This record gives sequence, structure tokens and C-alpha cells, in this order.
Amino acid sequence: MKILLVTAIFLTSLTSFGQMEQSSILVGQKAPMFKAVDQYGKTIASDEILKNEQLIVVFYRGQWCPYCNKHLSHLQDHVGDFKKAGARLVAITPETNMSVSKTIDKTKAEYSILHDVDSKIMKQYGVDFVLPEKLQKKYKEYGIDLAVSNGNDDQTLPVPATYVIGKDGIVKYVQYDPDYKNRSNAKEILKHL
Repeated sequence: MKILLVTAIFLTSLTSFGQMEQSSILVGQKAPMFKAVDQYGKTIASDEILKNEQLIVVFYRGQWCPYCNKHLSHLQDHVGDFKKAGARLVAITPETNMSVSKTIDKTKAEYSILHDVDSKIMKQYGVDFVLPEKLQKKYKEYGIDLAVSNGNDDQTLPVPATYVIGKDGIVKYVQYDPDYKNRSNAKEILKHL
């Protein structure tokens, strides 16, 4: 029942986000470099990864989002394929480490998941948006409290997005869609590695 209610919220929110314009980094552009701490307490720096591997960067909204969990689980199933193709997967979220732990429980993700403190990385990539007040109230009615989940009151979420970045730092593939149901898939990502 809760999943049905959460899905209803997402369908309602779709009309609010359907008017978003493309503002993310595009194919052929230099990817913004970032540094953040993952769930293991390790500092992950994109420029260090790119010295040896390509980088797959995935932005997701939170452990409360069934579409995010399904997508992250799908990507976990293909981590070995990405590694064979010379790439490393990193997920980025506004969630605190406590919420990231819930994501890991739900998805079995073993790749690095970074808490994007103050939405800095989301802003660099142009995927950030503030949840409208009306939807903030609806989310809370269904037990989704972004202030608790994200550890701040700014109500910022990412548009779910995926970037494949070559070792030269240039973006080779982008999947960015304000419709939260549309996500990248491993087959498409692998084509660009």
C-alpha cells in the first residue's frame, strides 16, 4: 500500500517537473571534477579515478524512491561488466550516510555512494532542483521527510541522471530526464565505454 501511495506522489510530481529544461552537462563537454566521502569513509576524487579508468556517475534521489532502488540494483548487477570495460561506477545522492545505509540494504550496492553535502556536485552537473512546497507537504504526509533523509532543510533533489566520462574528462554519454521513471540501463552505458 505504501508503495502505491509513494507512486501516486511521483505521478503527481511528474507534472511539476515536466517543464524542466535541459540544464545538465552535455556530451562533449568537460565533466566537473568532484571529491566526496563514500559509505566506507573513503574520499573519492573523480580526477584520481580518471587517471586509470573511465567513470560512470549516477545521480539518484533517495532510498524512499522505488525507481531509484530498482535502477541502483540493476547497475549493481553489471558492476563486473563495467569493470571489464575499464570503468568505475559511482552514485551520488543528497542523502546522509544513515539513509545511504538503507539504500545499500535495499539494493545490495557495493560501489561507492557519495553523500553530496550541500548539493554541491548536483549543482556542478546542473541536475539539482528544489521540490515545490506543495509536494514537500505531500511527501511528508506519506512519511518521506527530506530534511531527515538529507540532513538539511533545503529540499533539493537531483533529476535522476547518468554520465559516462572518458579518461580525458570529456562526457561521452548523458541520460538526463525530468521524468524520474526514465533511467539509464547497463546495455546503453556499456555501448559508450
